[in-house]
Amino acid sequence: MNLPEVRSVIKAGCTLRGVMDSQIYYAAGMGVYVMIVLFSTKVPYDMMVARGMEEIRAVYYNRKIVHMMAGGVGSFCVPLLFNDYWYPMICGIILTAFTFAAHISGTRMFWFQTSQNQNDVKFTLMWWTSITLIWYIVDDPWLAIIPSLFMAFGDGVTGIVRNAVIRKRSKSPIGNVFMFIVSAPLGWIVAGMGDPAIPVWGLVAAAVATFVERYEFGPIDDNILITIFATAVLLLGIEIGPIL
Repeated sequence: MNLPEVRSVIKAGCTLRGVMDSQIYYAAGMGVYVMIVLFSTKVPYDMMVARGMEEIRAVYYNRKIVHMMAGGVGSFCVPLLFNDYWYPMICGIILTAFTFAAHISGTRMFWFQTSQNQNDVKFTLMWWTSITLIWYIVDDPWLAIIPSLFMAFGDGVTGIVRNAVIRKRSKSPIGNVFMFIVSAPLGWIVAGMGDPAIPVWGLVAAAVATFVERYEFGPIDDNILITIFATAVLLLGIEIGPIL
């Protein structure tokens, strides 16, 4: 290997190292941001309870805030900050372990976690698995975040509307109306940013996710159903190709 080739290899190695270092910083920053969201939501919980709201209703409001502010914002950060799926995957695994440990250790974060279920753990689990799977298969980060956007923003708005109108955790169809209103443009726009661009399939995925959100089968909750079915629709759409 001559001198120019050696220099080229060294330059490429330095560039790769620089990219890896920046992604590590981004991952750490996103982790800090999520932790801030998790612990700062105790403030609205205390305010809601102090005003006479039932604790469980305050918990469910907070859970949806966490869905959107941590899961939703985090999802949008993925294609903007990372060049491969390893970093969001590792962040997601750590957060899943953290939320699960809080349940089993008796140090549950009571302002958004409840002993009735561990749906917050399933949320984090499905967040990183859906992003990792789609990105690995399709090699496109924008398509990879679509199911997590439905789970974060679509289901988040659904829970807030039901909590405000029905005043308890329910599966009222009014929540699904608002979920589709939020999820449909997300699916269309973000799927249109993907490679391949499949906006119509993003819209179909939003409709399917909205439909399955109403169902739960034992430990299989709406977080699992939304991401599985939305992922399946997107992969089908990629296989068939754009409709428009």
